[in-house]
Amino acid sequence: MSDALLKYPEGCRVGRFIRREKRFFVHAELDGQEVLAHTNNTGTMLGLLRPGAPVLLSPAENPERKLKWTLEALGQSWPNGGMFWVGVNTSTPNHLLTALFHVGLLPWARGYTAIKREAVNGESRLDGLLTGPDKPALWVECKNVTLVEDCAAAFPDAVTSRGAKHLQTLMRLKAEGQRAAMLYIIQRPDGRCFRAADYIDPVYAEALTEAAQAGVEIYPVVVDVRMDGIYYSGTLPFIG
Repeated sequence: MSDALLKYPEGCRVGRFIRREKRFFVHAELDGQEVLAHTNNTGTMLGLLRPGAPVLLSPAENPERKLKWTLEALGQSWPNGGMFWVGVNTSTPNHLLTALFHVGLLPWARGYTAIKREAVNGESRLDGLLTGPDKPALWVECKNVTLVEDCAAAFPDAVTSRGAKHLQTLMRLKAEGQRAAMLYIIQRPDGRCFRAADYIDPVYAEALTEAAQAGVEIYPVVVDVRMDGIYYSGTLPFIG
């Protein structure tokens, strides 16, 4: 068994989803008691927020933090029984970019020797900048994918003007002679391909098609979310 790309903190617990409050709070049942957990996912988490669904909660690493739990994943049922986890922590893709780079699981980044996270270019902040000897700068933006419809993993699950802006920045960088890539981290196992969710955000979908045609590289990567951490699980084809 391969090692986890990212390990969850010790003390993760499984509870049951009750409801979401505003954008950043999730009510869950844990040991028969209702607890309030933080979620950094500002999307809709479409199809996942079912009352009674399993939730994977990680303990806050800062003992002074007001909310003692963070929502890491939600359980989803397979059609023939059993369940799988869908990772909903939107900080995960950024961390996985670094992990995948250092263990050599980004074949399109071979020859690059350094990575800078949260790299600024103009008015945009992108998730990663890869550099290497005799290599053009490689700018990477990461997105978390939690939606699957008709066997296709899809992004976004809510309208995202910020996401479209990132695509415009990547197209500009490509036009300037640098490399630019979108890394979509698909935190669930049931997609057969990846596409833009044009039925949710047609503007983003159009921008992604334009970006791909302009030479922005599109890389959908699947990870396996388990109780102890997140594991590499392969890639999916991009359907533009």
